[in-house]
Amino acid sequence: MNIATQPQIPDEDRLRADLYNYLGVILSAPPDQMMLDQTAGLSGDETPLGQAVGALSKLARITKPKSVESEFNRLFIGLGRGELLPYASYYLTGFLNEKPLALLRQDMAAQGLARAETVFEPEDNIASLLEMMGALIVGRFGTPADLAAQKTFFNRHIGPWASHFFTDLEGAKNSVFYAPVGTVGRVFMEIEAEAFRMISD
Repeated sequence: MNIATQPQIPDEDRLRADLYNYLGVILSAPPDQMMLDQTAGLSGDETPLGQAVGALSKLARITKPKSVESEFNRLFIGLGRGELLPYASYYLTGFLNEKPLALLRQDMAAQGLARAETVFEPEDNIASLLEMMGALIVGRFGTPADLAAQKTFFNRHIGPWASHFFTDLEGAKNSVFYAPVGTVGRVFMEIEAEAFRMISD
């Protein structure tokens, strides 16, 4: 493949995609020691997002995989169900497998995206949506999406509910490691929503 034909993705967009992917991975399964070590190596700055990343990094240094696995299970799996149900349909309608999921499936089909055969939960899980957004930004499934297409996907599938989910995650009674994950997610969603608001349709 000719490297010269690869589209150039601005560093800022790569960083955005990296954060979407990171949040998607850490919300899809409890982090192992390698992921905790990578998280511990993150550094923040004085911005609200940087401070949230710094708090998460500090906590990762003293968190053990076993404890975070128990926390993950209490939050998202539980006996019957976890403390939180991280699905767009649930947050937007109060029920699973509703219209938001059908809309997402239409948009996924239009983009040529399909649920992996090894995944059995609905596609409107927060982790899946964040990973899809990261993939669209860098063009993992084809040409990188332009800002207008990113805005459309965000406004349809992430923007209407993700901040509420992350706020709930920050304050969930079982959240310890995941409390600062919630803060990082909430602040990042606010930044993204504001940036997309400034883009004319």
